[in-house]
Amino acid sequence: MEETGLSLSSPNSISQSPVPGPSGDSHKAFPKLQNDTFLRAAWGEATDYTPVWCMRQAGRYLQEFLATRAGQDFFVTCRSPETCCELTLQPLRRFPLDAAIIFSDILVVPQALGMQVAMVPGKGPTFSSPLREEQDLDRLQTSVDVGKELGYVFQAITLTRHQLAGRVPLIGFSGAPWTLMSYMVEGGGSNTMAQAKRWLYQWPKASHRLLGLLTDVLVPYLVGQVAAGAQALQVFESHAGHLGPELFSEFALPYIREVAKRVKAGLREAGLEPVPLIIFAKDGHYALEELAQSGYEVVGIDWKVNPALARERVGESVTLQGNLDPCALYASKDKIGELVEQMLAAFGPRRHIANLGHGIYPDMDPAHIGAFVEAVHLHSRRLRNN
Repeated sequence: MEETGLSLSSPNSISQSPVPGPSGDSHKAFPKLQNDTFLRAAWGEATDYTPVWCMRQAGRYLQEFLATRAGQDFFVTCRSPETCCELTLQPLRRFPLDAAIIFSDILVVPQALGMQVAMVPGKGPTFSSPLREEQDLDRLQTSVDVGKELGYVFQAITLTRHQLAGRVPLIGFSGAPWTLMSYMVEGGGSNTMAQAKRWLYQWPKASHRLLGLLTDVLVPYLVGQVAAGAQALQVFESHAGHLGPELFSEFALPYIREVAKRVKAGLREAGLEPVPLIIFAKDGHYALEELAQSGYEVVGIDWKVNPALARERVGESVTLQGNLDPCALYASKDKIGELVEQMLAAFGPRRHIANLGHGIYPDMDPAHIGAFVEAVHLHSRRLRNN
């Protein structure tokens, strides 16, 4: 299969053979960043073109991903820094993306709290003992040493920063408290999230207790990712669409805000440089204004949101990220170029990071991912020159 973008023989190419994990203070000697376009756009600075990356850019649509993961349990993969590094780098070898995102999963946090979860083929994440009643909260670890429980994520980030060799910035991430709670209560995916919403209505105090416990773990986890080498952080509120404005305002938004506030304070206390924070609340269109004022530099929007209207609603104080319909990548390469041109015109040349409105699907043609990335670079430069 023909590769696009990064040449493996280039002096700036990304190594295919991760070096042994760094130790001691070696993380302080990260290679100099060569392409900071993504970071400058996130901070609201002018850029020569619109930067682009894709959610789930390391995934099953790549044959090399399937080969690397063949026969290996998903969460065993997540606990291997070397494998996570390799999977993170794979799309960068194919496409001229402007950012990498560490390969991991949002559900490592419930695991750190003592819950058992497996990735079941054909079904997805499955918890062996979900939180069914409020007294089930007593089963959770209330004090989590993130360095001990999630140190493998930090190791993967540090290793990947070195292996990226400064090519592009590295993004760390986590799920937001409500999204993590919904998985922990439902025991997996759900079309309605009825069991999780039942908690919100029947046991609001217990729900806030759980959301607060998750926040207390997420803050040091995200700060730790920056300490390990992450240069931006994205928080996924993947299940915002299951909440209406009232429930979102009571059970999701306060914790989204708290995470941002406390992470920024934690970075200052640790003597770390600030990094841009991204909030992506899928189907959270009803709360765009609130999200824009929640302490994040970037607000991701899904493909159901009109970019021009989103800009009107949030103003110029934040960068918007998104939002091509992932299914548009099934179109011809010429059509993808047309759709990208329309998307870029709707967002405008400032304060925009191009992305899909959700993640890449497993059956997508990698060549069409490349067409998307190249179209963003081509048409965004044209937009700025006109």
